Amino acid sequence: MTLRAAERSDAAAVAGLWNGMIRDSLATFTTEEKSADDIAALIDARAGVFWVAEVAGQLAGFVTFGSFRGGPGYAATVEHSIVLSGAAQGQGLGRGLMTRAMDGAAAQGHHVMVAAISSANPGAVAFHEKLGFAQVGRMPEVGRKRDQWLDLILMQKILGAP
Repeated sequence: MTLRAAERSDAAAVAGLWNGMIRDSLATFTTEEKSADDIAALIDARAGVFWVAEVAGQLAGFVTFGSFRGGPGYAATVEHSIVLSGAAQGQGLGRGLMTRAMDGAAAQGHHVMVAAISSANPGAVAFHEKLGFAQVGRMPEVGRKRDQWLDLILMQKILGAP
C-alpha cells in the first residue's frame, strides 16, 4: 500500500472510483458523474490536501478536504470526502487516508473536521466512530436518490488545532 499526494495524472482513476459510487450506491446524494477534467481541477485547487492510496500500482482510494461553509466564522472547519474501492475496504487504507487528512487539516490550523454521511451508509458511520468522530446531528429526508428519501448524518471530530 502506498499513500501519496494526488497528481493530475490520477484524475481519470479518481473519477472512475468516484463515479462508481455515484452510479451504484446511495452513499452519496450526488447523481452527476465527474469528468477527469473536473477531478484534475479539484486536484489543482486542493494541492496539498488531496491524497490517494495505491495497492499494487492501482488506485484504491482517495481522501480530500475543503471548506465546510463560506465565511470567516467557519474558516477553521473543514469537510472531507473519502472513497475506497470495495476491494480496499477493511484493509487499513481508509484509516491511513483519514489519518493523512486529519493530520494535514490540523497542521493547517483547522480545528474541526466534518463528515456528512448518507443514512444508507452505516458502514461509513461505524468507520468514522472508530476514528473518533461523534454523531452530532441527523437531518431527516434532505437527500433524494433513486426515488428514496435519505437522511444526512453529520459527524465531527475536534482536531485540537487552536
